[in-house]
Amino acid sequence: MTTAVPRCTPYRIAAETWLVPRLIAAGDAGFVPVNSMVITGEQPVIVDTGAPMHADAWRQDVFGIVAPEDVRWIFVSHDDADHTGNLATALDLCPNATVVTDFGAWQRLSVHLPIPTHRMRWLNPGERLDIGDRTLLAIRPPQYDSPTTRGFVDTATGAMWAVDAFALPTPGEVYERSDLPPGLWEDLFVPFNSMSNPWLEWVDADRYGRHLDELAELPVTVAASCHGPVLRDGALTDAYIQAHAMAAKPAIPAPGQPVLDQILAAAGLQDPIPA
Repeated sequence: MTTAVPRCTPYRIAAETWLVPRLIAAGDAGFVPVNSMVITGEQPVIVDTGAPMHADAWRQDVFGIVAPEDVRWIFVSHDDADHTGNLATALDLCPNATVVTDFGAWQRLSVHLPIPTHRMRWLNPGERLDIGDRTLLAIRPPQYDSPTTRGFVDTATGAMWAVDAFALPTPGEVYERSDLPPGLWEDLFVPFNSMSNPWLEWVDADRYGRHLDELAELPVTVAASCHGPVLRDGALTDAYIQAHAMAAKPAIPAPGQPVLDQILAAAGLQDPIPA
C-alpha cells in the first residue's frame, strides 16, 4: 500500500497523437495504467480526462502538449470516474471546447457534473465526427464495462481509442506490449479482463466474434486504451483472439473478502477475520 508509483510522461503513439499515461499501485500485480490521450492537429482533441487523483500531473501533461484555448473537442468515452476525473477542469480551462459524449453518459454525468447543452455533441457508434484534418469514427470497443462506452478510430493515423478494452497491469512505466516481461500478457489478460467484462460469459461466441472481426477490418495501425499497453500489428490481432476466446466461458471471480483481509492485515489495520 506504500509502493512508490513511477512518474510517467506523455508518449507519442502516432503522428500528432499522444498517450497521457498514469499508474495506480496494484499490489503484487504491479501497476494498473489509467491513460488518456491527446490528438493535436487542426482541431485538437482531449480524449478522456483521467482520474481525479492525478489532477495536477494530468493538467501539466495535457496542457504541455496543447494550449487550453486551442482545444476544440473533449471526447468522453463514458462516464466512469477514471475517464471523467478532470472533466470539470477541462471545461473551465478550455473555453472553445465541445464535449463529445452520448445521451446515456450525459444523463449519468448530470447527477454531479451538469454540462451545458450548447457545449455538447452526441456521437453514437457508427457515426463520424469531422474535426478538420481528420475524421473520428465512433465504435463500440471490443470490450467495455459501461453501456455508454464509445471508442473511435482516427482516419488520419489509424489510431484506435479502445477505452477499457485489453486491460493489463504492468510492472511500471511500460507503454508497448512488446516491452512487457515475457509471459505477463498470457498469464494476466484473461483474469484481468474477466473482472471488468463478466458479461462475456453469457454472449454467443460466434456473434461476438463477428463484432471483433468487423473491428479487425478497420484500418487500425495502433490501439491505445485506458488500462492496457499500446498494441500494434500482431499484438492487436492476438488481443482480438484472446478476447474472442473469453466468450461463453465462465467469468473469473474478482478478489473477495479474504483478499481484503490480507491487505488490511499487511497494513496493520486489523487482524484477518477468522475463516
